[in-house]
Amino acid sequence: MKRTHRWAATALTSFALTGIAAAPALATDHMPTDNAFLRAAHQGNLTVIAASQDAGKNATTECVKKVAGVLERDHTKLDAATRALADRLGVDLPIAPTAEQQKDLAAVMSKAGTGAYDAAWLKAQDDAHTKTLAMIDHQVAQGKTMEITAAAKAARPVIERHHTMVRGGTCHAGATAVPKKIHAGNGGQVAVAAGGVPAFIALPAMAVGGVLIAGGAFWAASRIRRNDVR
Repeated sequence: MKRTHRWAATALTSFALTGIAAAPALATDHMPTDNAFLRAAHQGNLTVIAASQDAGKNATTECVKKVAGVLERDHTKLDAATRALADRLGVDLPIAPTAEQQKDLAAVMSKAGTGAYDAAWLKAQDDAHTKTLAMIDHQVAQGKTMEITAAAKAARPVIERHHTMVRGGTCHAGATAVPKKIHAGNGGQVAVAAGGVPAFIALPAMAVGGVLIAGGAFWAASRIRRNDVR
């Protein structure tokens, strides 16, 4: 299997930007299922991690910085588990977020250094996690691959917790309690965190499988490998 998730050494370009948002490219009438769901989850994780790292640098309030730190930590662990599951199932993962996700990232990045950054970041995260929850629910209802479906269902509380932190585009730092350990699982079992919450999936992140280039680098369009939902 070609390990396209080893994107860090090849998929970043020095297209410098100063802010990041996260929003999954999911059509409500054509949501991904099974292997496509796993790929979309990975791209979501990549997006959220990048967004959170950028907010840590550019957010103007401590609340947003705190929430961003939680999202970065959780989605990094979740993506590690997602990649481990993909390896076990032989699913080839994309090297970067979708073109639409990159466009949304750039839109929020452009607001860095202004009073509009925090509000734009929170709204983007609210939208992203709302869509991720819908994607998870679709997989649970329609998925055919038992391991992916079980992991998606068990991961839902993690995404719901994140959504609570940004619900309505308002920062809720008091809702940042999260599992400290997330495991990838063994022998094809569903990845589950220490507190019974699996570490498998979530929207959108961009740092696992390599080192994120400091300074808020972006992806070149020519490097993106589009993965159609199937």
